[in-house]
Amino acid sequence: MSELLRLQAVTVELGGARRPALTEVSLALSAGERLALVGANGSGKSTLLRVLLGVQAPVRGEVWRAGGLRAAMVFQHPHLLRASVLTNVALGPWLAGLRWAAACALGRQALLRVGLEALAERPARTLSGGQQQRLALARAWAQQPTLWLLDEPTANLDPRASLEVEALVQTFACEQGAARALVFSSHHLGQVARLATRVLYLHEGRVVVDAPVQAFFDRAWLQAHAPLAVDFVREVLP
Repeated sequence: MSELLRLQAVTVELGGARRPALTEVSLALSAGERLALVGANGSGKSTLLRVLLGVQAPVRGEVWRAGGLRAAMVFQHPHLLRASVLTNVALGPWLAGLRWAAACALGRQALLRVGLEALAERPARTLSGGQQQRLALARAWAQQPTLWLLDEPTANLDPRASLEVEALVQTFACEQGAARALVFSSHHLGQVARLATRVLYLHEGRVVVDAPVQAFFDRAWLQAHAPLAVDFVREVLP
């Protein structure tokens, strides 16, 4: 698998914080991987996603990205424009250089993928929470990213909407075979077990565990290699 992105000893400091948001975080991400970021609130998951996206610069360390890497991020609370559903999707491709007609055609294709094609002309902010998150996924899909980044994508959804969004994430992340990678943060460990191939456990801005998903949910392995994480996953360990 080809390497898409690499962090080496990255430290991030946020204004006013008593400690760094991230401390000497190193990781390499290859195409085809699905990496889950887990840890308590404030452990650095969202900050790490912003570093991977390229909108948060480290104060120390190095970030390397493969040439041509395209990253798209879906936030826990998607920001939607006061415009139609279709315009919310088409605007990004249009700003990237497509003619408006072509951008709208791509937008309609994206809405079809997430089951919102019938709502294309509806004001985006009138959609339900689950529909808004599906719209955010459509907007990301229209960018044809190499790297999908998701920050708690189902945290505020009811169980049915959560499963719908999760199914779309899995579909999009696995498209083009091993050409894409997915990094997502989640507090839902069942979701982590279903979607991830690899787990990164963060504690107070440091990487405590970086392991295959099967190892992370194995009590004996976790107890031997990262006892600090055992309490975090205790409820789902066999």
